[in-house]
Amino acid sequence: MIPSTSTNVDHLTMTHLNALEAESIYIFREVAESFENPVLLYSMGKDSGVMLHLARKAFFPEKPPFPLLHVDSTWEFREVIEFREKYARQQLGLEVLVHINQEGVEAGVNPFDYSSRIYTDIMRTQPLKQALTQHRFDAAIGGGRRDEERSRAKERVFSFRDNNHRWEPKNQRPELWELYNTWVHRGESIRVFPLSNWTEFDIWQYILQENIPLAPLYLAQSRPMVKRSGDWIMVDDDRMRLELGEQPVMKQVRFRTLGCYPVTGALESQAGSVAEIIDELVHSSASERQGRAIDRDEEAAMERKKREGYF
Repeated sequence: MIPSTSTNVDHLTMTHLNALEAESIYIFREVAESFENPVLLYSMGKDSGVMLHLARKAFFPEKPPFPLLHVDSTWEFREVIEFREKYARQQLGLEVLVHINQEGVEAGVNPFDYSSRIYTDIMRTQPLKQALTQHRFDAAIGGGRRDEERSRAKERVFSFRDNNHRWEPKNQRPELWELYNTWVHRGESIRVFPLSNWTEFDIWQYILQENIPLAPLYLAQSRPMVKRSGDWIMVDDDRMRLELGEQPVMKQVRFRTLGCYPVTGALESQAGSVAEIIDELVHSSASERQGRAIDRDEEAAMERKKREGYF
């Protein structure tokens, strides 16, 4: 059961997590009130898990008044897909839309033969834009946080997109206190980020506090890995192409962030519980997205992708 929200808690007695939760719930309700056809972007990652939990709290005892959308590159970790089916669909009974860029699949676009820039555009950005256009969603709620990466730090909580789903950092609307501008013309849309003011540490503390279910990949286990370009890459299925001299070895690893498995590096770790992950973070100075190859293909890569419509 979803517990009661903290939105009625006296502000003077709020904890840091209470305040973040209350702000996010307020944002979810503002989206439901202001937009005709919103959608929750759902990747099954830790931020998505927290967003889904907050959305359920915001509208409890009813289900969230919008569907979930998973943009499937077809190169997701198998455990991630299993988690989507067992938790979101079967346990919670939520509507989960899955969109794949079939043209990209038919063209054989994959993370081995194509550069990160081309692969991400065809299998992530374009299908996201296709799905938003096809379903005429006017607000897409995402789990981006300002502490993740510098281009995301530029995002407003309610971030305007033009009728081609493009983002222009210099064309953002001011946000004063909790006054959000939700006006859009036909074809335009808003990306909404209820976790903007959260940090990675807040996310893990909240997951521990609320006992939020997670994909097992976040917890350290012995997994088959190869070392490639400095990253530990998991051999998740028989599509993984081994390079000359590579031999998978079993390593105790966990993932700090989840993307397409051939381009997402793991972290050597012994953290087998959420409490142990928090303790590990306290003693780490490494970037959260250090294992994401798509962030390293060129300087300011993420900002360029976001301008083109990437999440």
